[in-house]
Amino acid sequence: MSYQYPISLDWKTDEIVVVVEFFNCIEIANEKGIERDVLMNAYRKFKEIVPGKADEKKLCAQFEDQSGYSCYRTIQKARETQKNIVKM
Repeated sequence: MSYQYPISLDWKTDEIVVVVEFFNCIEIANEKGIERDVLMNAYRKFKEIVPGKADEKKLCAQFEDQSGYSCYRTIQKARETQKNIVKM
């Protein structure tokens, strides 16, 4: 990984940890697969920190620009699948 996660300087340390964990889950889902429940729990926690759609889209777009991984497509697949593992 040779990129930085998008974060806000306004967040507390524990909030930054939650957001970084979510982006890490997106990476894992794209690289090797992740349990659906783990990914969705990380997303729910992420949404507590970033409740607004516009802010979520902005952060996820920044993350996708850096990593090439789409949060939107990954979460969409997790919502639609009946499988226990989400693999992009």
